[in-house]
Amino acid sequence: MNIVRERQANVDVFRVVGRIDSTTAPDLDGALHTAADGANPRIVIDLSPAEYISSAGLRALVSAAKAARRNGGDVRIAQPSERVSEVLKLAGLESIFSLHGDVAGAVASYATGAA
Repeated sequence: MNIVRERQANVDVFRVVGRIDSTTAPDLDGALHTAADGANPRIVIDLSPAEYISSAGLRALVSAAKAARRNGGDVRIAQPSERVSEVLKLAGLESIFSLHGDVAGAVASYATGAA
């Protein structure tokens, strides 16, 4: 797994490439918590290049969302791959995360206040 972090319009965008499993999830968790533990964190996770996500990966996403919300921010998910989208749906996480068709829309949703 590879994680690329960039800033767009005062939002931390994480592009996650590869497999998110029990071996790589701690790296993702650490990267997301670096942003989520800040003041008013706004995070977008681009899962378009993610090939797979395990329950450990899901826990990292949920943990980051809880931390971000506790600090006045949020986590949005952009363009999950078909396989990852199916896992999110099966786990019932579509109701927890705001899902967006692309990164630009997810970033813009912070400006508009849309979830």
